[in-house]
Amino acid sequence: MSLNCNEIDLILSELDLNGSFIQEIVQPNFNSLALYTYKPGNPKTLFISLASGECRIHETRRKITKNEKPLRFQEMLKSKIKGSRILSCRQLGKERIIKFELEKAGTIYVMPQAQAYAAKKSKSVQTEDGDEIFYLYVRLWSNAGNIFLCDKDNLILDSFYRRPAKGEKTGESLVLPNDCHFDNLQEKFPIRSFEELEIPVSGHGNDGDTLTFNQKVDFYYSQNAAQSSLESLLEQAEKWYESHRSKIAAALERLNEKRETFKNASQYKHQGDLILSFGHLIDGKSNFLECEDYETGKKISIKIDPKKSAQENASEYYETYKKQTGGLENLEYDIESTQKELENLEKQYKEIIAEKNPIKLEQILRKTQKPKQQEKKSHPGLDFFIDGWQIIVGRDASENDELLRHTVKGADMWLHVRDYHGGYVFIKNRPGKTVPLEILLYAGNLAVYYSKARKNGSADLYYTQVKHLRRAKNAPKGTVLPTNEKNLFIKLDESKIRKLQETIQDF
Repeated sequence: MSLNCNEIDLILSELDLNGSFIQEIVQPNFNSLALYTYKPGNPKTLFISLASGECRIHETRRKITKNEKPLRFQEMLKSKIKGSRILSCRQLGKERIIKFELEKAGTIYVMPQAQAYAAKKSKSVQTEDGDEIFYLYVRLWSNAGNIFLCDKDNLILDSFYRRPAKGEKTGESLVLPNDCHFDNLQEKFPIRSFEELEIPVSGHGNDGDTLTFNQKVDFYYSQNAAQSSLESLLEQAEKWYESHRSKIAAALERLNEKRETFKNASQYKHQGDLILSFGHLIDGKSNFLECEDYETGKKISIKIDPKKSAQENASEYYETYKKQTGGLENLEYDIESTQKELENLEKQYKEIIAEKNPIKLEQILRKTQKPKQQEKKSHPGLDFFIDGWQIIVGRDASENDELLRHTVKGADMWLHVRDYHGGYVFIKNRPGKTVPLEILLYAGNLAVYYSKARKNGSADLYYTQVKHLRRAKNAPKGTVLPTNEKNLFIKLDESKIRKLQETIQDF
């Protein structure tokens, strides 16, 4: 239940904000705001909620959790009214609209000594801009709550919720309701006593004195509203957890099934051996080689290409064996990583359901549920971090070109495989540091891994600083010609690739 007009009047009379200064502004989420005010010997934290059914304003002694990323309205208020003095604070009639009249002192500028000398003026010359007047309106209407910052002419500078269809947007005049007088408002909208609440004096009162109405309201909403909010947020958390857990569990099941098929990789090598042993039986017509398995003594059929020789058919089986044995090692790593991901999800969910602060819980959920496409991308490609060094990989011509144009600098190291198409790899320079051989080997492995030479398992590559690259005229996008390059031979090391993949960030 939101505050009524009489309760708002009582709260404002207890707050006595006239003459206070706004020291800090915090917007913890998308439906509340906190103003930290100070008057000599009387600091206050003013909490404003615009949540449906819970519109209110009151002093709070609870800690207001800051949002991880500063929100728009908060930053705008900081730039405009932080440090301002509250000249007056009152409710407009009985409309549940609170008007703050704020005065912000003009800036004082002291001319630097060098400029003062050039201007032939004393360095103590000061200029002072005029004081600014702002109006902050807090509308505590359920389902239509909002906060507006206006200039002295009541033009909206910005609003908590932007609603252009209702004329609530920057540059528009704020339309205020006419003062209306109603009879029997005290009877229609009584001030709640909260007698039904068992409010402990400790931590909420004034050393045993009678609780103020602000303190009662703060306690009431912190318990009742927070509880209903917590229940709703925990339901969201459960849905998020179940959705992610089912996806990870399904992926893990697929990986385990694939591992079972890879465990039979040795049969391909054995079949290749049999083809070489009984290659003389290939007649050039049949798609199967009928022979006796010298390990089991049984007759078996091995599928072959009758147009190919025994060596060529055996080579295909050996290649399949090689791929599956190599793939099994990578698969084990993928299974281990997926299991860790599932364990981290379980741990994160336990921490979420243990959180009792609804504001903090909402912030956690908002972070976990943020769509990947909304995350800000600083540059294309992949980022790897190892031993304090940053390695960037461009995966195609467009990413290579974009990285060269806007991300890497002259002192950064560039690597690329010889005679194969592949991505560019860059080692970001660290001032005063020489790239260690181990880091160069890590970057070299990435260059081979993200190139056509990956199938070979090894390649020659060259490396040089970005400042020694020259763009090739009339060549495909991203093509460069290196100078002062050095050579390096890399044999792909799967352990290095796996270690790097643990640090990967897709930008």
